[in-house]
Amino acid sequence: MSSTTSDPIWDRIRAEAALHAAEEPILASFLHATILNHAELEMALSFHLASQLDSPTASSLLLREVILDAFTSDPTIRDAVRADLQAVEERDSACHELYIPFLYFKGFHALQTHRVAHWLWTNGREPLALFFQNRMSAEFSVDIHPAARLGKGIMLDHATGLVIGETAVVGNDVSILQSVTLGGTGKDEGDRHPKIGDGVLISAGAKILGNICGRTGENCRAPVFGSPRAGNGPRLLLRRGDRQKARSLLARLPSVYRVVLGRQLLHCIDKGGHMIRIHTRRDAVAEVENMAAAVAVSCQNCVDLTANTFG
Repeated sequence: MSSTTSDPIWDRIRAEAALHAAEEPILASFLHATILNHAELEMALSFHLASQLDSPTASSLLLREVILDAFTSDPTIRDAVRADLQAVEERDSACHELYIPFLYFKGFHALQTHRVAHWLWTNGREPLALFFQNRMSAEFSVDIHPAARLGKGIMLDHATGLVIGETAVVGNDVSILQSVTLGGTGKDEGDRHPKIGDGVLISAGAKILGNICGRTGENCRAPVFGSPRAGNGPRLLLRRGDRQKARSLLARLPSVYRVVLGRQLLHCIDKGGHMIRIHTRRDAVAEVENMAAAVAVSCQNCVDLTANTFG
């Protein structure tokens, strides 16, 4: 991007940094080094990321060259960076200025590191992509495989403990909180990770396992979120959708579960926004979770399905 091209996002970040440099002299050198000394967002971000990712065997100067090469070679990365910044400002109630995620939010830093790693991976530079993945994991406690495909306008809130597997796909405008896993289900190879559609919120601690939402990730109508809570069984977030498909799925489940859940689930599939509490024995939790996951495949509008009462 030419320094003469209008860039409202970068202009705002520079204005905010200049204001705070004047207000807090102790941070003036830091804000100049990371923001105010750079003409373009990509130059500043490459500097800032490289400073965090450097190691005794790979200096920040070398890493910055790689990062800047990715930013300048792929315009989709540049667009995504700006959309990610706006997403944090719009969705994080603790963030009211763009310079804050740019400088301080490790979820944003990890996401941009992944974008560089993914660019390396897709350009046949897999060893270097894996190096960036490792540095991201070590520095930010976020582990995203370089092959995973992530859209734009993504917010990784807090991000600690986030794991995203090789064949996972995450759509646009997705929000993911800390300790989330988009993982596989064992040693299976091939397309084995979740596909998350546009506009989805995945809450803290959710564990989403397996290729549960189709192979392409397009028109994904059924992300299933399993969030085990210690001592009180599985928790699934469902979405309202196709009643007929839900009926056909329910028909294939054991009769005891159809009796307990059928009417309530179909009501929630029609209306959405309801919580269902499943009363079940502790040794039946896994069966209930599997059943709920099957039903969830037909759903679109969030419903909280919780097994948390044991008889």
